[in-house]
Amino acid sequence: MRIAIFSDTYSPQVNGVARTLTRLVSHLEKRNVEYQLFIPDQLEHTDPFKSNIHSFTSFPFFLYPECRVAWPNMLRLKKELLAFNPTVLHVTTPFNLGLAGVHLSKKYQIPLVGSYHTHFDHYLQYYKLTLLSDLMWSYLRWFYADCKKILVPSIETKHHLASKKFNHLDIWSRGVDCLQFSPSKKEGYLYDLYNIEQKFVLLYVGRMAPEKDLATMKKIMRQLPKEICENVHWIYVGDGPMLSEMKSEFQCDQVTFTGYLNGEALSALYALADLFIFPSQTETFGNVVLEALASGTPAIVADKGGVREIVAHEKTGMICKSGNAESFVQAITKLLSSPSQRLEMGYAARTYALSQSWDSIFDSLLSDYKKVSIGSFDKRSLA
Repeated sequence: MRIAIFSDTYSPQVNGVARTLTRLVSHLEKRNVEYQLFIPDQLEHTDPFKSNIHSFTSFPFFLYPECRVAWPNMLRLKKELLAFNPTVLHVTTPFNLGLAGVHLSKKYQIPLVGSYHTHFDHYLQYYKLTLLSDLMWSYLRWFYADCKKILVPSIETKHHLASKKFNHLDIWSRGVDCLQFSPSKKEGYLYDLYNIEQKFVLLYVGRMAPEKDLATMKKIMRQLPKEICENVHWIYVGDGPMLSEMKSEFQCDQVTFTGYLNGEALSALYALADLFIFPSQTETFGNVVLEALASGTPAIVADKGGVREIVAHEKTGMICKSGNAESFVQAITKLLSSPSQRLEMGYAARTYALSQSWDSIFDSLLSDYKKVSIGSFDKRSLA
C-alpha cells in the first residue's frame, strides 16, 4: 500500500490537524507503509533530507494566519505523484493542496479519501461572515463529492455533515500519548517560574482567538466568587489574534500567558493544573481536552462540539452549558471545593485516556485505506 497525503497544514504549525498528521506519518513509518507527503513550505523543517516530503510556496490563511496555504507547482506535483504511483490519495484540507489532490485523484483515477477537521461554518459566525455560509457548504460538498470515505473525528461532526447532505461518512477518532502526557510530568519548579502563589492552577491550552469562545472565558474569570478567585492562578498556553487583548485586560500576577509551548514544557503544565477549562463550542474533536485527561487533570468543557464526547460528566470532568459563564463558574467552584471528587475525577480521566491508543486508531485508518483501495481496484477491474 502506498499513501499520498495532501495537506495545507503540517508541523511545525501548531494546530490539531498538523499534530495528528505528524503522528500519522510516524505511524506509517513504524508500520513500514510507503507514503509521500505534499505540504506547504515551512519556516523550519523537521527533516529537510526526507525525499518523500514535498513542500510548496505558501502564504498565511486570512482566518488563521498561523496556518499557511500553499501555491503548488502542478507540473512538479504531477511528476512526483505519478512516480510514486499511490494506491490511495488522502486530502486533509479543502484549500490549494487539497484541491490539487482532488484534481489529480480524478484525472488519474486514484482512490480518494478525505478527512474533515474544522467546523468552518462556526468560524464564520465568530468572524461575522455568515453570509458566506451557504457558499462554503456548496464548495465543501463539491470538494468531498468523489471521496470513497470522508473521515471525521467525532459522532457530533458526523451528524453535522450528514445534516448537510454529505455521504460516505466514517469516524477517524483521535488518541493521546500517555507517556508524553502523564501526572508524573508535574514539576515543582513551575511555581517559581510562573510566580504561582495561589492554591489552585486553572489551565487553558489552545488558540487565542474568538472561535475558542474566549469571550465566555473572560466572563468566567470575572464572575468567580471572591473566595475562589483569590486562590486561583490562571495559565493560558497559546497564541493568536486575541492574545494582546487578553493580556491588556488581565494585567495581574494571577494570570500568566506563556505563548505556544510543546514537549515537556506543555506536559508539565497539564500535570500541574488542578482543572482544565475549555469553553470552545467549535471543536470537531478537542485534542487538548484528551491531553488534559491523560495528565490526570479533570476538564470543564462546553456542551457543544466534539469535546462533549471526550468528557464523562461528573466522572472525568464537567460539561457546562455553552456560552454560559455561570454554568462554568458553578462547575469550577464545585470541584475546587471538593478535593476528593477532583482526585477521583483525575484518576478516572487518566484511566479513560489510557484506553485511547494512537496505534489502534491509526491501524484502523490503515484498514480503511486498504478497503478503499481494494474496492476501487475491484470496480476498475469490472469496468
